[in-house]
Amino acid sequence: MPEDGTLSGHCLCGAARFTARPKQMHMDVCHCGQCRRWSGGTWMTVECEPESLAVEDAGRIGVYASSDHAERGFCGTCGTTLYWRMKDGSLLTVSAQAFEAPERFAFASEIFIDRKPGNYAFANDTKKLTEAEVLAQFPEIAG
Repeated sequence: MPEDGTLSGHCLCGAARFTARPKQMHMDVCHCGQCRRWSGGTWMTVECEPESLAVEDAGRIGVYASSDHAERGFCGTCGTTLYWRMKDGSLLTVSAQAFEAPERFAFASEIFIDRKPGNYAFANDTKKLTEAEVLAQFPEIAG
């Protein structure tokens, strides 16, 4: 890992290459309906310093405004989910699986646990937060 903590990653086809600096070396999972539909499962994510995201060829990235407060980035060629970020730039989460060597991230928490469907469960011992607990931490998205 570079001295500044920046890590590299890319999409499935390799067209969308990026670097970002994780805030911590752990992964969180979101079970909300939007993330499950967008990712095809759970959104396994690493919170990164918002200003650290650098895309090699920004023209390769598609951006979808999924709500009034957030947008989701994906490869415009293969469709790989890459990031979720607040439109105001205050929060950025990057797909853990898009980074090189994603196994380096410890599985720390699950959010929107009360929205998780009953047909799967993780065996890991994680911190679990409900929708109400998450929205209490981020009142700007609760509205």
